[in-house]
Amino acid sequence: MPRQVDHAGRRRLIAEAVCELADEHGLEGVSLRDVAARAQVSMGAVQRCFRTKEEMLVFALGHIGRLIGERVQARLVRSPAQSARTALGHAVTEVALLREEHRAEARVWLAFAAQAAVSEALATPLRANYGELQEAFARLIAEATADAAATGAGEGAGGGNGRPAEPLDPRREARTLLALADGLTTHVLIGHLSRRAAQDVLHSHLGRLWE
Repeated sequence: MPRQVDHAGRRRLIAEAVCELADEHGLEGVSLRDVAARAQVSMGAVQRCFRTKEEMLVFALGHIGRLIGERVQARLVRSPAQSARTALGHAVTEVALLREEHRAEARVWLAFAAQAAVSEALATPLRANYGELQEAFARLIAEATADAAATGAGEGAGGGNGRPAEPLDPRREARTLLALADGLTTHVLIGHLSRRAAQDVLHSHLGRLWE
């Protein structure tokens, strides 16, 4: 009887090899031959899973996006009773990849983002990923704003300077927050900010949303 091949498992194994090589050498250092060697499979096995290098990179980008998404979801469901504001803080912290154990993942994510600037095949799923995160942030911001209004805590931008408060726009604030998280990832990786300083920036921004 022919041996059964776990194609889904092999594709994940190859994606992990792509990410390891991208972490070490950038995407320019990722070749089908090197990926096969790192995954300990044959070149033929890689080519049976992916017709082209581009197809392999797109799958690897989806793989790392899923890992980040799963961690975000895990933080959100860990305590169902947590407030929307707390849930938002957890979600943004995970997306910013500020923890030391996520440093390699952050390098790989930025390598893909840089390549996506010249590759529409990578840009398309990356835009979709950012779109999903933005919608999730916007929902949490809207819920947190409603909670603050219900308790009388915080009235949006301008609420403490004598001028009428400007209502928070959840979609605009979600775009700002997502861009801030991405920027902090870069600043930490290149050593412009420490992880602690980046976390302070993030928490300070979140705290001002409902002042």
